[in-house]
Amino acid sequence: MASDWLGSLVSLNCGPTLGVYQGEVSSVDQSSQTISLRQPFHNGVKCPVPEVTFSAIDIKELKILDIRNGNVRTNPSPAAKGSTVPVAVPKGDPRSVEKLNSPQQCSKSYGERHLDALGQPKGFRRRHNSWSSTSRGANQATPKKNGVKNGQMKNRDDECFGDVTDEGLDTDFDFEGNLALFDKAAVFSEIDTTERRSGARSRGTPQDQTPTRYRHDENILEGKPVVYRQIVVPQPGPKEYCTDSGLVVPSISYELHKRLLSAAERYGLTLERRLEMTGVCASQMTLTLLGGPNRFTPKNLHQRPTVALLCGPHVQGAQGISCGRHLANHEVEVILFLPNFVKLLDSVTSELTLFIKTGGKQVSSIKDLPDTPVDLIINCLDCHENTFLMDQPWYRAAADWANQNRAPVLSLDPPVSGQGNAVEAKWSLSLCLPLPLAEGAGRVYLCDIGIPRQVFQEVGIKYHSPFGCKFVIPLHSA
Repeated sequence: MASDWLGSLVSLNCGPTLGVYQGEVSSVDQSSQTISLRQPFHNGVKCPVPEVTFSAIDIKELKILDIRNGNVRTNPSPAAKGSTVPVAVPKGDPRSVEKLNSPQQCSKSYGERHLDALGQPKGFRRRHNSWSSTSRGANQATPKKNGVKNGQMKNRDDECFGDVTDEGLDTDFDFEGNLALFDKAAVFSEIDTTERRSGARSRGTPQDQTPTRYRHDENILEGKPVVYRQIVVPQPGPKEYCTDSGLVVPSISYELHKRLLSAAERYGLTLERRLEMTGVCASQMTLTLLGGPNRFTPKNLHQRPTVALLCGPHVQGAQGISCGRHLANHEVEVILFLPNFVKLLDSVTSELTLFIKTGGKQVSSIKDLPDTPVDLIINCLDCHENTFLMDQPWYRAAADWANQNRAPVLSLDPPVSGQGNAVEAKWSLSLCLPLPLAEGAGRVYLCDIGIPRQVFQEVGIKYHSPFGCKFVIPLHSA
């Protein structure tokens, strides 16, 4: 009887034009030769209509995917293998089929995975690439791996390459409905309770009632407000500078600078010690300007930087020679220009003797300086007291060479503004406290030469070190 097949899952191949339909048999009309499918799928996609009716003329092939009796799935017994299924097709039609074998003898078809959602529990999913126990009869043996089942070849391509599509994917996800299920107030309240118990800052708590959080590099609690003017001089200079952290560094006059150095020398900070400290700080700054660790590596010795050192016969020249000695010790090619003088200061002679032991080059004529640009020029030609040196031929020749070489210039301990700068500098390095430098001094840096705080107080300067963890710091015009 046709009614015996109601509820069964079938697959209808209607040719390339109409495609393949799968669904549950809802009615079979033998008189009109039609069959209706409930919850149909068309080419693996769920149809928007709940039921579709087909005429026998349009059906080219009918496959029974699952037999159900009274909406209850049953596994046919071995005796049912020979049972027949009536097919609603016209008599005499070459495409008509008088009987169909049982589902165990029918091959699986594309789209069977979608029909599983119609008759199986929601959490059930049939495994592909293998036959599960639910797809075989109770007394059936496990099929062999050669793809043969009961004498027929199963459609292995559909088994291997078919995509699993759940029924739930056909409906849109309700974002607003699911968001409404999230109780944000309760979650935030739980977070606040947890942070409050652990001592961390809680959400919504006033800022002044909780400890401030710091990064790993600023984990320092401030006991009182920061005082940015920590250096006070009796006679402030015409310029003020500030550090990167905002500390104010006032300039001082050259007279106060001399008094400060004299007081430090009385307590043991001799000229030789100041020269050594100045040379170390200036060489460290120079090595950074030349490229630092990116350039000074064992694999880069064939590209040694060249530094031209222009020095005069005074203390500033001795500071430059000390800097050149440290640079030469760090694989820098140093060319020292120092004019020939009948008598030199003892400090200059001592520094020159040490410099020669480094293998550095010393010249006394401008003609012996390089014609091509060097990496850096260190200017130590100027003197704070003897301004008449600017009129000497060797000074003018050295200044002209520096201005024409097109290399950046670092001025070491330059004089105060008003005395003029024959050499335009890009950087200037001052000692302990800056002098009011001219605009041609470039960017001002400050180095620590080791003067104790009480020595500053002795000359009337309220001093607190602005250097922090460094010995050379940049200054900015305030």
